[in-house]
Amino acid sequence: MPRGDGRLSHDLDPQRPGPQDACGVFGVWAPGEEVANLTYFGLYALQHRGQEAAGIAVSDGSGVVVYKDLGLVAQVFDEPTLASLRGHVAIGHTRYSTTGGSTWENAQPTLRSTSAGTTIALAHNGNLVNTADLQREVADRGLSTDGATNDTSLVTMLLASRPDLSVEAAAMEVLPRLRGAFSFVFMDESTLYAARDAHGVRPLVLGRLERGWVVASETAALDIVGASVVREVEPGELIAIDEDGLRSSRFAVPEPKGCLFEYVYVARPDATIAGRNVHAARVQIGRQLAKEHPVEADLVIPVPESGTPAAIGYAEESGITYGQGLMKNPYVGRTFIQPSQTLRQLGIRLKLNPLRENVRGKRIVVVDDSIVRGNTQRAIVRMLREAGALEVHVRISSPPVKWPCFYGIDFATRAELLANGLDTEGIRRSIGADTLGYVSLSGLIAATEQPKTRLCRACFDGEYPIELPAGNLIGKHVLEGVGRRVAASAPEHTTPPLVATPGGATVHRP
Repeated sequence: MPRGDGRLSHDLDPQRPGPQDACGVFGVWAPGEEVANLTYFGLYALQHRGQEAAGIAVSDGSGVVVYKDLGLVAQVFDEPTLASLRGHVAIGHTRYSTTGGSTWENAQPTLRSTSAGTTIALAHNGNLVNTADLQREVADRGLSTDGATNDTSLVTMLLASRPDLSVEAAAMEVLPRLRGAFSFVFMDESTLYAARDAHGVRPLVLGRLERGWVVASETAALDIVGASVVREVEPGELIAIDEDGLRSSRFAVPEPKGCLFEYVYVARPDATIAGRNVHAARVQIGRQLAKEHPVEADLVIPVPESGTPAAIGYAEESGITYGQGLMKNPYVGRTFIQPSQTLRQLGIRLKLNPLRENVRGKRIVVVDDSIVRGNTQRAIVRMLREAGALEVHVRISSPPVKWPCFYGIDFATRAELLANGLDTEGIRRSIGADTLGYVSLSGLIAATEQPKTRLCRACFDGEYPIELPAGNLIGKHVLEGVGRRVAASAPEHTTPPLVATPGGATVHRP
């Protein structure tokens, strides 16, 4: 099986990826249903949020089994594997790493058995900022990480280290001590749990099946399994679902700060966040962009697919014809074979190609979602000019990205962010466009129909709602020691999936 390389399918330059998505989580409690299959399809709907690894945990009441591996959901699971995962409760995860390298040990769900006979599996979307403190606590208590170097494994260990408490009670003790962004789904042998940090940075929604309940990162995952949307999991809320029904507890006072970048790029267009349809928000962003940065042109084109809704809005507001100017190869997905130097020099041509007949002799407005390093936009402008475009006007449906995210999106470092060192005119010259316009932060916020005070805007304005640790004790590889091999240099992993049994034993599936 080809292994994942951590690049998303909409990365246009394999050597210079743009902002990488968070992760996707899914959980289901549904006696009588094929919960592993439901989880598979839920993860399939969330594949855009992470393409590094995938895993499913399932329980039939007697034990928890976790099957996980590096790669896409459809590569990790097949029908015989899913058929072997029987039970009434399941959780799943599709990963892009924001803490810990791309190794099998860091794939999720994480698994931990307690001396009291309970097994806990946990999946996490988000990123904690007090990971180093949690690691010290785990080390002081003599707990082992089993080779994992992510914040999720630390949380799982802390939950499992209190055999004197129920899982629910342990969660109410541990969750208030976590700082950062987290949307958790976790489970023991009989119960499904879901929890969201006090700021609700990353999304998490609750849905209803005819014979059960579902929780997922996005409403699109509820749609695909036929679940109706009930509500969002509230910031600071812990939900438990078992044969006695659904219980809700508060472990923190809610201070909502939902991620603004979800509306720009991360979430699927058919998702709904805080009552606002993402596609509608992106179209409105495009309209606002046309008001703020009008230009005389002949054709508005998107950078597919993340720029499409905003390009539609720009065309509607400006009256300029909307059309296709760039074709994306739908099968590029993930590149497991590294291109030769000659092919590498072609850059994004491996994934995008201009429609020459559409752009030749025209003034083009090309709409994209964001500029991080500028490599993608620079290559697109060059391609369009080579295809005969008379003018290329770049419009961006987010403000300049000037600060990195520490809450679950893996941007470039601040030194690599183009807008950190250049003003708009400098960026325009850098990418070679005739004009460049970003939507204003106030215009973007207005399109979400959310108050500014309820949104995390840190990547745009540098105002981090959750205090960051001093001493630089933060970052993707904070738990990985100097000299430890990370994913790029690690040999291909062949360790089989894990089976956990009550009583604290873990064994490898043969």
